[in-house]
Amino acid sequence: MLVLGRSQVEALLDVDALIDALASAMTDLSAGRASAPDRVAVTVPERDGFLAAMPGLVPSAGVLMSKLVSVFPHNGGTPVPTHQALIVAFDPHTGEPTALLDGTAITAARTAAGSALSARLLAREDASVLAVLGTGAQARSHAEAMCRVRPIRRIRVAGRDRTKAAALAGELSAALRVPVEAAATWAEALDGADIAAATTHSVEPVIRRAWLTPGVHVTSVGFNPDGREIDDATVAEALVCVESRQAALAPFPAGSNDLLRPLRDGVITEGHVHAELGELLAGNKPGRSSDQQITLYKSVGVAVQDAAAAALVVAAARERSVGVEIGLE
Repeated sequence: MLVLGRSQVEALLDVDALIDALASAMTDLSAGRASAPDRVAVTVPERDGFLAAMPGLVPSAGVLMSKLVSVFPHNGGTPVPTHQALIVAFDPHTGEPTALLDGTAITAARTAAGSALSARLLAREDASVLAVLGTGAQARSHAEAMCRVRPIRRIRVAGRDRTKAAALAGELSAALRVPVEAAATWAEALDGADIAAATTHSVEPVIRRAWLTPGVHVTSVGFNPDGREIDDATVAEALVCVESRQAALAPFPAGSNDLLRPLRDGVITEGHVHAELGELLAGNKPGRSSDQQITLYKSVGVAVQDAAAAALVVAAARERSVGVEIGLE
């Protein structure tokens, strides 16, 4: 069995190839050719955390795998990540375990790549101003990924801690070679933004309709069982797209409060979820209909995304003879 650590995974995973691989995986999922059952989890109430299991099969990529991911929000601000994960890959023909790899880097990369894929499908072609809400690993990976699919010329970063926002702005400016500034508030970051990437653990919405410019594409990947990132007005007005209707509208730990709460309160119906990414890619559902339309991609994370990323990493590792082979007998 091949074993790969985090630094190796980060070095092997090509984001551009990942965005393309996710397009194939999401198309397969919507068409019923791939499988990703709803996430299951055990909660750790005293730490507001949970450990989830996410199995997935993508036959077209030749990958069968399962991810174990822990989410412990109180790790924020410490050297220990809030999200940590392991992925085990299996031979889809025999069920034999073939690889064990760090899933923390994959989770960050595939989540941002999914958002970038949604922007490629839904954001205006000339989208150039990006608002990043949050200051953690997802904020960083989203800024990097969005610059690969749209001509981003200006980035604003906002977070609960202005010092962290300023630090991230400095890092991104150096890495991406575009002007990046720290905004004082969520609203200031969103003012005039063409793309808004919400990556927070916020209880109260950081995306509010009154703060949005017409034509903005919103991506939301934050997860908090006690709150949400997007207000009712934005959800009600936007063209809403997801990875999987089944996953997005499932109860905790699979679904999204951003959709479940307005659904519960009668603000929207299930039919308001316009399309899955795979349906947009296959041409079964239309995307943006005007430059003024607000579009929303609400991500909950599905295992076929991890599977697609793991397949790329393992293939690259074997090609380059990276990693350690161990026996389990």
